[in-house]
Amino acid sequence: MIKIKVSYDDTYVKQITVKGHANYDDYGKDIVCASVSSIVITSCNLALKLDEASVLVEQKEGFIEVLVLKQDDIINKVFLNMIEMLEELSKDYKKNVKIII
Repeated sequence: MIKIKVSYDDTYVKQITVKGHANYDDYGKDIVCASVSSIVITSCNLALKLDEASVLVEQKEGFIEVLVLKQDDIINKVFLNMIEMLEELSKDYKKNVKIII
């Protein structure tokens, strides 16, 4: 199961930690893992495109940690949107994705 932990500082997203594997299908065929990775990495890339100093991303096998360094309304919207997409995905794949807020 992929566990996603989200921390806030008031209304701003402060940190997102993504751990684990979905185990929906075999490695290389797992659409749930691919979806989570795509959502998170695309959101991080957008935040970095908007402001290079906005986030710090650490990525390893089965692990992504995002530290949001700037409390900015636009950057926050990027990550709130990311969380909404992950929540929608978790509704369809309850056994594979869990969000802890």
